[in-house]
Amino acid sequence: MSQSEQQLLETLTQQILDEATRQGASAAEAGSRVEEGYTSTVRMGEVETIEHHKDRGMGVTVYFGEHKGTASTSDFSSDAVVQAVRAACDIARYTQADEYAGLADPEQLASEFPELELDHPWSVGVEESIDLAKRCEQSALEYDPRVVNSDGGSVSSHRSIRVYGNSHGFLSGYGSSRHGISCSVIAREPGSEDMQRNYWYSSVRDPEQLETVSEIGEMAARRTLDRLGSRKGKTGQAPVLFDATIAGGLLGHLVGAIRGGSLYRKASFLLDQLGQPLFPEWVSVYEEPHLKRAAASASFDSDGVATRQNNFVTEGVLSSYVLDCYSARRLGMETTGNGGGVRNLRMSHGELELSGLLKKMGEGLLVTELMGQGVNTLTGDYSRGAAGFWVEGGEIAYPVDEITIAGNLKEMFAGIVEVGADTDLRGNIQTGSILLEQMSIAGE
Repeated sequence: MSQSEQQLLETLTQQILDEATRQGASAAEAGSRVEEGYTSTVRMGEVETIEHHKDRGMGVTVYFGEHKGTASTSDFSSDAVVQAVRAACDIARYTQADEYAGLADPEQLASEFPELELDHPWSVGVEESIDLAKRCEQSALEYDPRVVNSDGGSVSSHRSIRVYGNSHGFLSGYGSSRHGISCSVIAREPGSEDMQRNYWYSSVRDPEQLETVSEIGEMAARRTLDRLGSRKGKTGQAPVLFDATIAGGLLGHLVGAIRGGSLYRKASFLLDQLGQPLFPEWVSVYEEPHLKRAAASASFDSDGVATRQNNFVTEGVLSSYVLDCYSARRLGMETTGNGGGVRNLRMSHGELELSGLLKKMGEGLLVTELMGQGVNTLTGDYSRGAAGFWVEGGEIAYPVDEITIAGNLKEMFAGIVEVGADTDLRGNIQTGSILLEQMSIAGE
């Protein structure tokens, strides 16, 4: 991936836009991308798979007034550009008019492009990646004799360049990278049929920030060993602490409920809740799209609109929806620069690490794994299979599995007691562990 490749994509994107104008479109937008990388996986010391990934594509959306058509292709030739635009134009002539469709307003488009340091090549090739994956897995297998099997160690490296442009004169792009190392192993207590599986991984833009293969392997082993001897937890009402590795899911449900598409379809339990208290007053939920090297940073969204820090929850009150241009028009509002979703979503937190949160909880359930999709976006009802640890006296007492936790998201949000400082930065939603006042638990 290089600057010259980005320039080629910018040239291609401009050709698409020019062709759309030539074919009579009143407005158009286009995007192009190239991606490449590999994933090497080993299992029990043997190479299992080596996947090389190389992909490219371009897409165009044309507008004839309020009529819209879209087409895409992976062929970058001049003939393919003409044919793709023609296909989009043909589709537009037969689609129903949509008064809300169209490009972002020119004044909303990004005009500044800060260096966010998103693209970092990794000198590790496939051969060396196999060695790293083997060493990662071996560190897990050698950690304890009870680690008896492996689901594999994996090393991946991917880079891409994306360009977006529209007929308002916007044309820009950027390169990005994502590198990762992971390991998953199986443990068994001698003389017992109880077997448990767990994993760990590191995923970053800059390979210099990766955890070492030994750290990843040993963490995977420890997490697996901690699960041995699991039993069903107690049934009843109790405090629940969502570990940082899964706590982002709670904020994901918030984002899904305040996303413009859910709101204008009236498919959200937070319909008409703007300006209403939702969390304790010390809680704020916000995004920071311009963090350097962060997982989801970008200077513009999928509409070309400038991204900015948005506060979705301010002092406990729902203060903004998540809107792209189309959903904003449907709702009679302004875009929040969230075409393509939120970017580096975060939550205000205290100073306690996980151990401090356990002490604050006293007795209850620490959830480290969730199963199933039991969330009703219309009502906010929440019911998921779970596994984790039962906590007594502020300390982990024993592992639990085959339990169900249930509640309503509105009540869960309002019942947040503490958010930990143990923020997991690996994904787009970045939060620490979240302690809830209570949930229903079905176990024994």
